Amino acid sequence: MFALDLIIRKRNGQKLTKEEIKYFVDGYTKGEIPDYQASAFLMAVYFNGMDTDETLWLTEAMLHSGDTVDLSCIPGIKVDKHSTGGVGDKTTLVVAPIVASCGVPVAKMSGRGLGHTGGTVDKLESIPGFRTNLSREEFVRNVKEIGIAVAGQTENLAPADKKIYALRDVTGTVENLSLIAASIMSKKLAAGSDAIVLDVKTGSGAFMKTVEEAEKLARLMVDIGNGAGKKTVALITDMDRPLGKNIGNALEVSEAVEVLNGRGPDDLREVCIELAANMLYVARKGDIEYCRMLSAEAIEKRTALNKLVEMVKRQGGDSRAIEDISRLPKAECRAEFKAEASGYIVKMNAERIGFASLILGAGRKKKDDVIDPAAGIELLKKTSDRIEAGETVAILHTSDQGRISEALGALKDAVCIGDAPPPERPLILGKVQ
Repeated sequence: MFALDLIIRKRNGQKLTKEEIKYFVDGYTKGEIPDYQASAFLMAVYFNGMDTDETLWLTEAMLHSGDTVDLSCIPGIKVDKHSTGGVGDKTTLVVAPIVASCGVPVAKMSGRGLGHTGGTVDKLESIPGFRTNLSREEFVRNVKEIGIAVAGQTENLAPADKKIYALRDVTGTVENLSLIAASIMSKKLAAGSDAIVLDVKTGSGAFMKTVEEAEKLARLMVDIGNGAGKKTVALITDMDRPLGKNIGNALEVSEAVEVLNGRGPDDLREVCIELAANMLYVARKGDIEYCRMLSAEAIEKRTALNKLVEMVKRQGGDSRAIEDISRLPKAECRAEFKAEASGYIVKMNAERIGFASLILGAGRKKKDDVIDPAAGIELLKKTSDRIEAGETVAILHTSDQGRISEALGALKDAVCIGDAPPPERPLILGKVQ
C-alpha cells in the first residue's frame, strides 16, 4: 500500500477502505508519510468528501493513534459534553456542575482556545490557583470521588488529530464536515465517557453559519458516536448573537457563577438547562422533562454551585473566587462603547464582537499567545433591546490601554440599530439523536 494510491483514489472520488484510512493516519502520525502527500490527501478529501463509513473509520484510526482514558472503575454512566464553540460560550462551567450534582459523573477533557476567547481550560485557569494539568490518575480519581473533573487534554490523546489539524489549518482544508467530525469525535471517544452530548452552534459567531450546515455536522457526529457504541445526542443552538452578556475568561467565570446562584442572563440559563437535561437523559436519569426539572432544581437549591466550589478546591483553585466573584482578575483599563443613534438593536454580529474581545487580549491569534484573563467585553444591551443615542452598549475590559481604540472600531461594525426590533429567534434550533 502506498500513500500515492490513496491520494489518486480519493482524487477520483472513490471510497477508501478501513485499512487504507488506517494506513494513512498511522503513516502520517509516525512521520512515514510526508506533509506534501498528506496535504494532497486532505485536499482530495476536502473536494470529494467521505461517506459515513469512511468518516467513522477515520475517527477510529485517529482515536487509536494514542492513549485512551479508561473510566471503567467509576460507577454509573459517565457523560461528556462538547461545544463547537462560540462567543460567550461558557456553558461547561454551568452544565458540568449541574450534571455532577445530580449524581451523573462528568469526565471532561477540554482544550485551550484559538480565536476570539479562551477555551474552557483558559476560563478555569482565570480562577487563581486552578490546575487543569491533571495526571491521568488524578483525573480519574477526582471523577470517582467527587463526580467531576475538567482537565486539559494530554499530549498523547488522539495525537493524529493534533498533527492532522495543524496541517489542515495551513492548507485550507479545515472546512470539511468529515474532517471536522472526525477531529471532534476522536477526542471525545478517546476521553472514555459512556455517552456524549454535543452543542452544535450556528450563526454569525459559529463555525457553521447556517442551520442546515449545523444539522449536517450534528447528524454526522451523532452517527459516529452511536456507531462507536456511545449514546450520542446533539442540540443545534443559536450563536447569531453572543451567549450571555460577558465575553472573556474571568468575565465568563463570573457570569457562570451568577447563573449557578439563580441569577444571570436568561439565554445562558436556558441553553445550560437544556444541555444539562440532555446529559442527564442520556445517563438514563429519566425522561427529558424530568431531567429539565432536576437541572433547574440543582440551580435553585445551590447544589450545582456547591459542586463547582468542590471541583475548584480539588483542582487547587481558590474557591473564595467562586463564593465572591470580586476576587477574580480585574482589568486595569475600561472603556465604554456608546450607541450613535436611538432605536432597537436589530443585529449583533457575534463574530465581530468576538474579534473585538480578541483585540482586547481575551483570545489568541497564535497558539503561543498569552491570554489576559481579565480582558473581554461586558454587554449591557443585546439584540432586540431599545437603546438611546449616547447610551452605553458595552464596557470593554483590558490591561492594555493601547488596545481600546481598535476594539471600539470592531464593535462599531458589529452593532446595527434600526427602527423596530427584529423577529424573535429561538435559542434551541433543533435536536439530532
